[in-house]
Amino acid sequence: MKRIALLLLLFVHVAAWAQIDVSRIDIVRDKWGVPHIFAPTDEEVAYGLAWATGEDDFKTAQELLLSVRGMLGEVNGKNGAVLDFMYYILDVDHVVEEKYEASFSPKFKKVLEYYAQGLNDYAIAFPDEVLHKKLFPVDARDLVKSYSLTSAMLANVYIDIQKIFGGFIADYEGSLPDGSNAFAFSSKKTTDGKAYLVVNSHQPLSGLFSWYEVHVCSEEGWNFLGGTFPGGAAPFLGTNENLGWANTLNHPDFSDVYKLQMHPKDKLKYKFDDGWETLEPIVAKVKVKLGFLKIPIKKTFYRSKYGPTIKNDDGYYSLRFAAGFDIRAPEQTYRMNKAKNYEEFMDAYNMQAHPCTNLIYADRDDNIYFISNGLFPKRNPKYNWFNVLPGNTSETLWEPEFYPLDSLPQYLNPESGYLFNTNNSPFNATGPLENLDPFKFNPTFHYSLEDNNRSIRAQDLIAQYDRVSYEDVKRIKFDNEFNEDIFTSGCENLAVLTQLDPIKYPDIADAIKVCKDWNRSTDVDNKEAAILLFAFYEIAAKLMKRASQYECNAFYEEEYVEALRSAKKHMLKHFGSLRVPLGDVQKLVRGDKAIPVGGGPDVLAANLTEPYKDGMRKSNVGDSYIMMCQYNKAGVEIETIHSYGASSKPDSPHFDDQMDLFVKREFKPMTLDKQTIYQNAERIYHPGINTPDAGLTMEPQK
Repeated sequence: MKRIALLLLLFVHVAAWAQIDVSRIDIVRDKWGVPHIFAPTDEEVAYGLAWATGEDDFKTAQELLLSVRGMLGEVNGKNGAVLDFMYYILDVDHVVEEKYEASFSPKFKKVLEYYAQGLNDYAIAFPDEVLHKKLFPVDARDLVKSYSLTSAMLANVYIDIQKIFGGFIADYEGSLPDGSNAFAFSSKKTTDGKAYLVVNSHQPLSGLFSWYEVHVCSEEGWNFLGGTFPGGAAPFLGTNENLGWANTLNHPDFSDVYKLQMHPKDKLKYKFDDGWETLEPIVAKVKVKLGFLKIPIKKTFYRSKYGPTIKNDDGYYSLRFAAGFDIRAPEQTYRMNKAKNYEEFMDAYNMQAHPCTNLIYADRDDNIYFISNGLFPKRNPKYNWFNVLPGNTSETLWEPEFYPLDSLPQYLNPESGYLFNTNNSPFNATGPLENLDPFKFNPTFHYSLEDNNRSIRAQDLIAQYDRVSYEDVKRIKFDNEFNEDIFTSGCENLAVLTQLDPIKYPDIADAIKVCKDWNRSTDVDNKEAAILLFAFYEIAAKLMKRASQYECNAFYEEEYVEALRSAKKHMLKHFGSLRVPLGDVQKLVRGDKAIPVGGGPDVLAANLTEPYKDGMRKSNVGDSYIMMCQYNKAGVEIETIHSYGASSKPDSPHFDDQMDLFVKREFKPMTLDKQTIYQNAERIYHPGINTPDAGLTMEPQK
């Protein structure tokens, strides 16, 4: 009955359909279960990708789409409802509906339409996997809305919302973490004359914003292997035959907050220059799952001349952010996927549709490139744009006209032969003599000048080599140590825990001794790291609640003492000792499989954890999907690894089959060569409903 209802729903929403020949679309699964999608056209590939995504992680693919329908709270409870409200706050529906028709090329609209259709057809085929009976059918606009919501999250807009609400958004567990590494080396720095690229984004290991590895290949020049989020219509990062790139989050000033001056008597009137404007209400109605109940919650947000507006106990605050003015990011990514050389890549990148993130690039022509990307409006320099701004004047109302790419920090083919970023300042990205001068850039951009442990370690490790081998680069990427100052920008300074006075705090003198004995390693067999990491998570939780996760060293000594006291109590209760191998405490867990794993926050082999069982912790954010590429004139050699496997479904043999390689820091070889992929395939089939060779597929008429 559920399947019949879904079929009827689809036909109600779509007036006319044309048949797709699914025999033209091959899904080729390799020995690791990674889907390689082959078809004559890009849009047919997109359909196959949607189907494969459904097979591997239909649940996650639906979750972001549910949020742009305001229905995730009905499925995931409180955390889902927060993302539902985020969607309303950011006014995504209004922006996408207004801009969709004029924003995309006819070809890319077709790619989006076919991808949406693939999800719809999968929902018909497997109705028991559908999370909400009112979600399907989805369409291209729904996909763009999910992209737009993600773009705003990547641009850290949720941090300003969190601060306005005083902790409301802090309860959302799916927010994007501050972490990623990327490296590029040219032949000037390598022992074998190849160019290397390291793709190493730090994301949640599962669920929203987790990586899904895919290979898409059409006869129209789309041949790309990399990572996307489940529900993405194209890989976000990775490589084609000629070039590849990695992304890391950056934190300039991407959003502005305005305090409105409200009328003393007329409700919803706010002053603007010499007159008064009226706020436009946006009513958000969300249901929140609570056990067997679904509790309706209604909140009202607003729209002002500045943008989305929120009321708190202190008044009305508006947000204005570049990510709310351009929805073309998915097409830019698609065009980047298809670029054949540096010039074509930059032509795509000059769309300037991506509102944020650093990018590091390498190609077979031995080019390496770094840019700390962002959409920066032309702001009035008389105001401090990093503070709350007056919301009563046109002087602070910037227009969506953004500085061109050549205004941003970037490096092309430095003499040092290397580029890197670890979410640190873009002014420490290559050899010290070639780093850019921050004072030569527009101060309203407010780029960070800070380094973190990963950037300091990366620079120190690279400096040890005149030239690096491929294995040297792997050792650098998997480094597990803190630098001598144990400095972790953007979180807390672990050095405080090693410098506490045991005489002043006799009740934790033994714990302080363990901290002082620590050699700064987070290897799996290190016996001193665990207690420091337990203390770290106490501190990090407080930082998140204060919405100050990007403020360094925000605590008094007494708070570090309390965190260490709590960590000591926990260690003794659950492990009977303050010196326990880190691998006994910290696990990589998937289903019933749990493996000891090293790493920690802000080491290059990053690993953040959450409570598990029996006092242990399990990995939830950090190293997840890693790609290593070697380029020369002959093409590209590729290795990748995923923290779990290609499928999120527990009954799949690829649910956890990469875990052992992952913890051993080993890779699986990958290829873009069609003949090799077919020859070594585990399974070859067409997307379909009942059998691998049959399918009910429908396309909306043009």
